Amino acid sequence: MRIDPDSHLLTDAEYIPSPNMDDRPEGTDINLLVLHSISLPPGEFGGHWIEKLFSNTLPPDAHPYFAEIHQLQVSAHVLIQRDGHIVQFVPFDKRAWHAGESCYEGTERCNDFSIGIELEGTDTDSFEDIQYEQLAAIIGALNETYPSITTSRITGHSDIAPGRKTDPGSGFDWSKLSALLA
Repeated sequence: MRIDPDSHLLTDAEYIPSPNMDDRPEGTDINLLVLHSISLPPGEFGGHWIEKLFSNTLPPDAHPYFAEIHQLQVSAHVLIQRDGHIVQFVPFDKRAWHAGESCYEGTERCNDFSIGIELEGTDTDSFEDIQYEQLAAIIGALNETYPSITTSRITGHSDIAPGRKTDPGSGFDWSKLSALLA
């Protein structure tokens, strides 16, 4: 897996462009990877609801929860589905709207300098081995293109937005990811 230097997209991912992105501040060093978890509807896997949320096409009448969230303008750079399928929504050189109000090591506005990866899952359920394998492959590609994203600069959404966010949650096995990156 690699990142195309012209498009800033993964070569092995499906691309569904999200309108929920913009330019990063000029001169920004992309140096943080933020891991998230998401399932739509909550606790359910499969389907294309996440893609519809990130592309602003989520139908509010398809599920009661969707009526609450269908107008959100959010995105991540990448989604890794339960079966390992990778969908990219935002080129890595652009700012995805994934972190919200956030702070990492004293620097606020993490969207400015981070890449956001969503894993299809919940805060409490275990993730699939293939998701960890795909995540490790993506991290390898990111590190080649953005060398400031080292293993010490990978964090969870809960760590940059404590009290507001809990993902990727207790179901995420950080030691499994570390072993794959070693």
